[in-house]
Amino acid sequence: MIPLAQTLLETARAKGLHIATAESCTGGLISAAITDIAGSSDVFDRGFVTYSNIAKSDLLGVSPDTIARHGAVSEETAAEMVAGALAHSAADLAVAVTGVAGPGASGSKPEGRVCFGVMMRGGAPTTETHDFGALGRAAVRKATVAHALNLLIKRLDAAR
Repeated sequence: MIPLAQTLLETARAKGLHIATAESCTGGLISAAITDIAGSSDVFDRGFVTYSNIAKSDLLGVSPDTIARHGAVSEETAAEMVAGALAHSAADLAVAVTGVAGPGASGSKPEGRVCFGVMMRGGAPTTETHDFGALGRAAVRKATVAHALNLLIKRLDAAR
Protein backbone atom coordinates (compact mmCIF):
# COMPACT_ATOMS: atom_id res chain seq x y z
CA MET A 1 0.00 0.00 0.00
CA ILE A 2 2.90 2.36 0.60
CA PRO A 3 3.57 3.07 -3.12
CA LEU A 4 -0.12 3.98 -3.65
CA ALA A 5 -0.25 6.08 -0.50
CA GLN A 6 3.03 7.77 -1.44
CA THR A 7 1.65 8.63 -4.89
CA LEU A 8 -1.52 9.97 -3.28
CA LEU A 9 0.42 12.17 -0.86
CA GLU A 10 2.76 13.51 -3.54
CA THR A 11 -0.13 14.34 -5.86
CA ALA A 12 -2.20 16.01 -3.12
CA ARG A 13 0.82 17.93 -1.87
CA ALA A 14 1.62 19.21 -5.38
CA LYS A 15 -1.95 20.48 -5.73
CA GLY A 16 -2.13 21.88 -2.19
CA LEU A 17 -5.13 19.71 -1.30
CA HIS A 18 -6.08 17.92 1.93
CA ILE A 19 -7.71 14.50 2.37
CA ALA A 20 -10.18 12.91 4.77
CA THR A 21 -11.52 9.38 5.01
CA ALA A 22 -14.79 7.88 6.23
CA GLU A 23 -14.40 4.16 6.88
CA SER A 24 -16.64 1.36 7.99
CA CYS A 25 -15.49 -2.10 6.89
CA THR A 26 -11.80 -1.10 6.81
CA GLY A 27 -11.85 0.19 10.39
CA GLY A 28 -9.24 2.88 9.75
CA LEU A 29 -6.90 0.96 7.44
CA ILE A 30 -7.10 3.62 4.71
CA SER A 31 -6.10 6.31 7.20
CA ALA A 32 -3.34 4.03 8.50
CA ALA A 33 -1.97 3.44 4.98
CA ILE A 34 -1.75 7.19 4.44
CA THR A 35 -0.34 8.05 7.86
CA ASP A 36 2.23 5.25 7.72
CA ILE A 37 4.23 7.67 5.58
CA ALA A 38 6.26 10.30 7.40
CA GLY A 39 5.15 13.82 6.56
CA SER A 40 1.58 12.84 5.74
CA SER A 41 0.26 15.41 8.22
CA ASP A 42 0.64 18.20 5.65
CA VAL A 43 -1.95 16.45 3.45
CA PHE A 44 -4.07 14.17 5.67
CA ASP A 45 -6.67 16.10 7.66
CA ARG A 46 -8.60 13.37 9.48
CA GLY A 47 -10.25 9.98 9.34
CA PHE A 48 -13.65 8.91 10.61
CA VAL A 49 -14.10 5.28 11.63
CA THR A 50 -17.86 4.80 11.62
CA TYR A 51 -18.29 1.09 12.03
CA SER A 52 -21.79 1.23 13.52
CA ASN A 53 -24.86 2.74 11.92
CA ILE A 54 -25.21 5.11 14.88
CA ALA A 55 -21.65 6.35 14.31
CA LYS A 56 -22.41 6.93 10.63
CA SER A 57 -25.34 9.14 11.66
CA ASP A 58 -23.72 10.85 14.66
CA LEU A 59 -20.32 11.62 13.15
CA LEU A 60 -21.10 11.99 9.44
CA GLY A 61 -24.77 12.93 9.33
CA VAL A 62 -25.90 9.85 7.42
CA SER A 63 -29.68 9.76 7.57
CA PRO A 64 -31.07 6.79 9.53
CA ASP A 65 -33.75 6.68 6.83
CA THR A 66 -31.09 6.12 4.16
CA ILE A 67 -29.68 3.21 6.14
CA ALA A 68 -33.17 1.79 6.77
CA ARG A 69 -34.17 2.04 3.10
CA HIS A 70 -30.92 1.07 1.37
CA GLY A 71 -28.79 -0.58 4.06
CA ALA A 72 -25.47 0.42 5.54
CA VAL A 73 -23.77 -1.26 2.60
CA SER A 74 -25.14 0.84 -0.25
CA GLU A 75 -24.00 3.55 -2.61
CA GLU A 76 -26.57 5.87 -1.02
CA THR A 77 -24.93 5.44 2.38
CA ALA A 78 -21.44 5.80 0.90
CA ALA A 79 -22.50 9.08 -0.76
CA GLU A 80 -23.79 10.48 2.53
CA MET A 81 -20.68 9.28 4.35
CA VAL A 82 -18.29 11.02 1.96
CA ALA A 83 -20.34 14.23 1.99
CA GLY A 84 -20.33 14.11 5.80
CA ALA A 85 -16.57 13.62 5.91
CA LEU A 86 -16.10 16.84 3.92
CA ALA A 87 -18.73 18.71 5.93
CA HIS A 88 -16.98 17.80 9.20
CA SER A 89 -13.38 18.38 8.12
CA ALA A 90 -11.05 20.89 6.51
CA ALA A 91 -10.32 18.47 3.66
CA ASP A 92 -10.74 19.19 -0.03
CA LEU A 93 -11.18 15.55 -1.03
CA ALA A 94 -12.63 12.55 0.78
CA VAL A 95 -13.30 8.88 0.26
CA ALA A 96 -15.84 6.68 2.05
CA VAL A 97 -16.12 2.90 2.21
CA THR A 98 -18.82 0.66 3.60
CA GLY A 99 -19.02 -3.06 2.95
CA VAL A 100 -19.10 -6.67 4.01
CA ALA A 101 -15.58 -7.88 4.76
CA GLY A 102 -16.77 -11.27 6.00
CA PRO A 103 -16.57 -13.99 6.81
CA GLY A 104 -19.91 -14.69 5.24
CA ALA A 105 -22.68 -12.52 3.89
CA SER A 106 -24.63 -9.87 5.78
CA GLY A 107 -28.28 -10.37 4.99
CA SER A 108 -28.65 -10.08 1.22
CA LYS A 109 -25.21 -8.47 0.80
CA PRO A 110 -22.51 -10.98 -0.15
CA GLU A 111 -19.09 -11.18 1.42
CA GLY A 112 -16.72 -8.95 -0.46
CA ARG A 113 -19.26 -6.30 -1.54
CA VAL A 114 -17.97 -2.81 -0.86
CA CYS A 115 -19.55 0.52 -1.74
CA PHE A 116 -17.28 3.51 -2.32
CA GLY A 117 -17.91 7.23 -2.39
CA VAL A 118 -15.43 9.92 -3.43
CA MET A 119 -16.00 13.65 -3.48
CA MET A 120 -14.20 16.96 -3.95
CA ARG A 121 -15.35 19.90 -1.85
CA GLY A 122 -17.93 21.85 -3.83
CA GLY A 123 -18.69 18.88 -6.08
CA ALA A 124 -21.10 15.99 -5.98
CA PRO A 125 -20.26 12.54 -4.65
CA THR A 126 -19.59 9.76 -7.09
CA THR A 127 -20.20 6.20 -5.98
CA GLU A 128 -19.49 2.68 -7.14
CA THR A 129 -19.85 -0.84 -5.85
CA HIS A 130 -17.27 -3.59 -6.16
CA ASP A 131 -17.81 -7.25 -5.44
CA PHE A 132 -14.34 -8.47 -4.51
CA GLY A 133 -15.72 -11.91 -3.73
CA ALA A 134 -15.34 -14.20 -0.74
CA LEU A 135 -11.58 -13.65 -0.43
CA GLY A 136 -11.61 -13.69 3.36
CA ARG A 137 -11.79 -10.72 5.70
CA ALA A 138 -8.16 -9.59 5.47
CA ALA A 139 -8.02 -9.81 1.67
CA VAL A 140 -11.31 -7.93 1.21
CA ARG A 141 -10.11 -5.16 3.49
CA LYS A 142 -6.73 -4.99 1.72
CA ALA A 143 -8.41 -4.80 -1.70
CA THR A 144 -10.74 -2.10 -0.39
CA VAL A 145 -7.83 0.03 0.84
CA ALA A 146 -6.03 -0.26 -2.49
CA HIS A 147 -9.15 0.63 -4.46
CA ALA A 148 -9.92 3.61 -2.21
CA LEU A 149 -6.38 4.96 -2.60
CA ASN A 150 -6.66 4.56 -6.38
CA LEU A 151 -9.98 6.42 -6.40
CA LEU A 152 -8.40 9.31 -4.52
CA ILE A 153 -5.43 9.41 -6.90
CA LYS A 154 -7.74 9.42 -9.95
CA ARG A 155 -9.83 12.24 -8.51
CA LEU A 156 -6.71 14.26 -7.72
CA ASP A 157 -5.37 13.71 -11.24
CA ALA A 158 -8.61 15.18 -12.60
CA ALA A 159 -8.54 18.17 -10.20
CA ARG A 160 -7.49 21.64 -11.25
